Amino acid sequence: MLTLADVSKSYGTRELFSGVSLFIARNDRLGLVGPNGAGKSTLFNLILGEERPDTGEITWERGADFGYLPQESAPASDETILHIATGGKKLEPTEDDWDIDYTLEPRARKILAGLGFKEGDAGKPARTFSGGWVMRAHLARLLVAEPALLLLDEPTNHLDLEALLWFQDYLTRYPGGLVVISHDRAFLNALCTGILELRARALHYYHGNYDAYLAEKEHRRAALLAQYKNQQREIAHLQSFVDRFGAKASLASRAKSREKQIERLKEDAIDEPEDDLSRIHFKFPQPPRSGLKVIELARVRQAYGNHVVYRDLNFTAERGQRIVLVGPNGAGKSTLLKILGGVIPIDAGTREPGANVTTGYFAQNRLDNLQAGATVLDNVMELRTAENQLTEQQARAILGAFLFRKDDVFKKVSVLSGGEKSRLALARLLVKPPNLLLMDEPTTHLDIPSIDALVAALKTYEGTLLFISHDVYFIRALAQTVLHVHGGLLTPYAGNYDYYLEKSRATNERAALTAGFNDARPPQTTQSGSGIPPHSVPAQSKSGPPPHSIPGEARNLTSGKLPPPLSSGETAAPHSVPGETATRIPKSPKLTPNQLARLRAEVARLEKDVIDLETRQAELAAALEAPETYTDHGKALALNRELTALVDLLQVTTEAWEESATRLTKAMA
Repeated sequence: MLTLADVSKSYGTRELFSGVSLFIARNDRLGLVGPNGAGKSTLFNLILGEERPDTGEITWERGADFGYLPQESAPASDETILHIATGGKKLEPTEDDWDIDYTLEPRARKILAGLGFKEGDAGKPARTFSGGWVMRAHLARLLVAEPALLLLDEPTNHLDLEALLWFQDYLTRYPGGLVVISHDRAFLNALCTGILELRARALHYYHGNYDAYLAEKEHRRAALLAQYKNQQREIAHLQSFVDRFGAKASLASRAKSREKQIERLKEDAIDEPEDDLSRIHFKFPQPPRSGLKVIELARVRQAYGNHVVYRDLNFTAERGQRIVLVGPNGAGKSTLLKILGGVIPIDAGTREPGANVTTGYFAQNRLDNLQAGATVLDNVMELRTAENQLTEQQARAILGAFLFRKDDVFKKVSVLSGGEKSRLALARLLVKPPNLLLMDEPTTHLDIPSIDALVAALKTYEGTLLFISHDVYFIRALAQTVLHVHGGLLTPYAGNYDYYLEKSRATNERAALTAGFNDARPPQTTQSGSGIPPHSVPAQSKSGPPPHSIPGEARNLTSGKLPPPLSSGETAAPHSVPGETATRIPKSPKLTPNQLARLRAEVARLEKDVIDLETRQAELAAALEAPETYTDHGKALALNRELTALVDLLQVTTEAWEESATRLTKAMA
């Protein structure tokens, strides 16, 4: 479908790549990776014909078409979201022309729904949406058109996790080819059959997904390093002979022969393989030590207008904790970080930082941390204080570690790419390192080597870290505690992300990041205090899945306390939910025959409930794995909601059955 033959491209004295040759077939799913600045977007521009190569040829198969999604779109105008998604094609017949595609609008609406647009959004002007949502509309346009080859430049940057998972699943069934620039490892692993890496001015091809690429890359580097060392060893051996015997007349001819052999070896010798080091490499200067209690929230209430996010919220973080916040989109994770960072005022309650606590907030919207009209250097120099006495030379050294070199430091922030804004926001943290670090999606726009560098730096960071991320690799590398945010409640899991997956019985490691789709927020009130609360959802029917319950091992931080321990001879009532008041049932030293019969019946009933719930869980999991489920976005969402509620109920029911079975065993002993 597409052939590149011996392509090269330079800008002035800077050579991006040379000798690039590539063949792309119709069924190829290729990921294009490499550090920022390697030339990935430039290679796309050459393929698109927007730029011409210095040498070489790029040819398309006759009749092949392509669709391209850039990192940023042009400003939106008065066209509607549906107009963008349908490529501006007419949707209604006219007197002069009745030839229209009646499937176009339904397909466009279904894809828009999958990408997160609500019913009614399709007819609204695009200019009323943010740039990220306009990008989603352009992505829908490409999927509706179904070109033979999709060229996507960072398509996941503007998607929340739910839309990303839908999009990822859609691409697995896409009938054409795909070349995607992405820094999302899980996305590349799920889709790619090959990886293209731009490195050291050359394009390298690897079979398989991203994990296979990493393994093969290390294998190739080890082989090249062994070859390089053998060549250098042979050259050193020959040179030793020349140095020892070159001046002796009897051996001069042999020494001369060795010199010629050395010259031939040097001509054919390979360069030493580059270490696969991150393009940025830094360490956080260790912050001053804080007190044991770093931050405490007590009885906090937070609302946006009539929409109550938190009511009577209690939370405490202690020194050295590394906590990741997970939960549904809109549950209040970013709001919680802003409350902890003092970025927004709270409506009620108290926020008490601990002794000697300094806070750093890394915003999801990088411009919240930066001065858009100022230069890169000015954004760092504004942090100069009487204590740090920051000099311009020191500021430029910090910026150099984040790839801002020479005249790059005089760029205005407003013209920086997303990756450059992220790197600048990180650089600012090094000037005055906080001992409470709050990070909202820190890996967005960072390339994979930069993410690795950030992980390495945070592993040695000695302060307290709370963060939000959709990058499972990043979470697994850093999180020691998982805090599930849902319905105004904070539920901690005292272990890493794998522990959370096990305890929550999640069926998908990425979907688990937004688990808990049903609405269990604090009761909403209208301005008049009556009527249907805003943002409310209909109550579930009695035959449907039960409301979301908190997993049995977790602590309910709304009250800020663990449920009181059971005293000797007491047990929790069946179906009780941790965090709620448990009914105390005295344990009789000896049960009567009637009590024993009732206990046997209770054990049998609970056992049947567990079996029925496990059967339904298997049915739901099978339905969610079926591709046809995702042809109806509403069906997939409903199944996810039911599965989330069912998992919680199954855990509570299983615990109740185990407790009753234990009592029966003791009673019969």
